[in-house]
Amino acid sequence: MAGGGFVVDGSRREGEMGGQITVAVVITCIVAASSGLIFGYDIGISGGVTTMVPFLRKFFPSILKKSRDAKTNIYCMYDSQVLTSFTSSLYIAGLFASLVASRITAKFGRKFSMLLGGCSFLLGATVNGAAQNIAMLIIGRILLGFGVGFTNQATPLYLSEVAPPKWRGAFSTGFQFFIGIGVVVANCINYATSKLTWGWRLSLGLAVVPAGIMTLGVLIIPDTPHSLVERGKMDEARKSLEKARGDNADVKTELAELIKATQLAKADKEEPFVSIFERRYRPLLVLAILIPFFQQITGISVIAFYAPVLFQSVGFGSESALIAAIILGLVNLGSITVSTFLVDRFGRRFLFLEGGVQMFIFQIAVAGVLAATIGASETERISKGNATLVLVLMCIYAAGFGWSWGPLSFLVPSEIFPLKIRPTGQSISIAVNFASSFVLSQTFLSMFCHFKYGTFFFYAGWIAIMTVFVALFVPETKSIPVDSMHIVWEQHWYWQRFVKEEP
Repeated sequence: MAGGGFVVDGSRREGEMGGQITVAVVITCIVAASSGLIFGYDIGISGGVTTMVPFLRKFFPSILKKSRDAKTNIYCMYDSQVLTSFTSSLYIAGLFASLVASRITAKFGRKFSMLLGGCSFLLGATVNGAAQNIAMLIIGRILLGFGVGFTNQATPLYLSEVAPPKWRGAFSTGFQFFIGIGVVVANCINYATSKLTWGWRLSLGLAVVPAGIMTLGVLIIPDTPHSLVERGKMDEARKSLEKARGDNADVKTELAELIKATQLAKADKEEPFVSIFERRYRPLLVLAILIPFFQQITGISVIAFYAPVLFQSVGFGSESALIAAIILGLVNLGSITVSTFLVDRFGRRFLFLEGGVQMFIFQIAVAGVLAATIGASETERISKGNATLVLVLMCIYAAGFGWSWGPLSFLVPSEIFPLKIRPTGQSISIAVNFASSFVLSQTFLSMFCHFKYGTFFFYAGWIAIMTVFVALFVPETKSIPVDSMHIVWEQHWYWQRFVKEEP
């Protein structure tokens, strides 16, 4: 059927295979999802730091001079390729790290990759906090990028494999929830340190705290049963499964299915990076590439990166811009919480579609307000009332993203691949996410300078395209066990031609 859906067999297996929630699986998933803290903290901290006068005076004095010039084009106030490199260098490093991570995650486990990412992020935060020149800033950002590359690749896999099938969506949104917490905490720290001469060092250096929390937490949780079986550690896999499903749960059936899936995967000697391009995996690969690309082309990430810069450009003072960024982050965090309760009740498709329509409408509204009040003016700032209206419209837009494309863009690619190519598929998905983030973060300030309010029309156009794509080509995957996901492709009106065996 066009909308996907789950069938009798999938529902039956869901009941047999640990559909209950246990204290152990909740704690394990919370600890694993906390790796999102480091990514969220970085997203929130970088934009705020780039508006701090001491930071600009030390590293980007020409931008500070431009921002104080009354004749400066308000759309171009922060247009600097070197400044955007400070933000975007993390994402090019994350791109390479996420591709390498697929082999490491498959060979050494999901837990090992998360630990490696945490340690790399700790080192990067230390270098950034102690930076004396732009070179040190960029080196620190690259180390941070390696950290989030590994954690973003491994954590969604971990959550999808450990969570009970019936509640997989809710548990997997935990990763995005912790990203949201990281963004809000970072924005609050930026506000608190903005008046200190060395405040930017404190903001950048405090990234060691979420990295330390996440790294220590990962040490105490077991690896996923899927990963342990894949590496031949059957006793550990059984214990991990029993811990996740509860002492009274019969895990024999689920463990037998995992072993069978692993044996089938190992029987296929073809390299995963080759297998994934086979015709039968075409639907999965298309979604793994397009979903993270569409997530980024909504414009949400660059708005999150540059929120203080953006708000200051359209009329807020320096302090007010940081407060506006905090408000935007809180709205996003609250909407992710909403998604946790809705994703397994209404499904992925409903949230994708509703969020897409909501984001489209309010991107158009933001562009309309800017066009009506500033237009293409180079120096005129909008009134405080209209600046507040822009903030409200962007908050409603961010809410639409927070309960749809935000968490679902990590969830769906992590749950659709069979075991053999699951780490590879997730790596490609995260690599596309980082590649898109790099291009957009590197070009956003220049685009804002040249396209002006048309920048938001540009993003709205892409949101319309991706919403139509979801309506036609994204099947429903809620409640289907990850090892039975072939069901949804075999029943989809278009993708079935790729996955059904030829006579």
